[in-house]
Amino acid sequence: MIKDDIKKANLLAMKNKDPTARALYSVVLNKIMLAEVKLRGTDKTLSEGDILAILQKTNKELDEEKAGFEKVGNAEKVADLEKQQTLLAQFLPKMLAREEIENIIATLEDKSVGAVMKYFKQNHNGTCDMQVVKSVLDGLK
Repeated sequence: MIKDDIKKANLLAMKNKDPTARALYSVVLNKIMLAEVKLRGTDKTLSEGDILAILQKTNKELDEEKAGFEKVGNAEKVADLEKQQTLLAQFLPKMLAREEIENIIATLEDKSVGAVMKYFKQNHNGTCDMQVVKSVLDGLK
């Protein structure tokens, strides 16, 4: 499970005294824990897809933060954030390319927006950007 792999990586970062990796893994584990707390009392559990969504959101947040530091010319912080993104990338699956999404949509019987989005959410959660799926759908119409 991804969560267990992140915990192992966090322990390794502590042993290696790597503050950059340690900070990243701590943030990610805290986000996962908060998501689990939100699900307490319900019959739902946190799925691998949910954890992947947390990782992808964290990656986007790092992108935004990096862009801000690039604007002010803080190269040291930019390098630190790039290292964090590299560390995070090892837990993210390969994302579906636009062409792959187009091919999948072509095989679907119902090509309505709702049906296609539901299909990708159920079958490819965490491995595709839903904005790309929507833009592919818009391009087919």
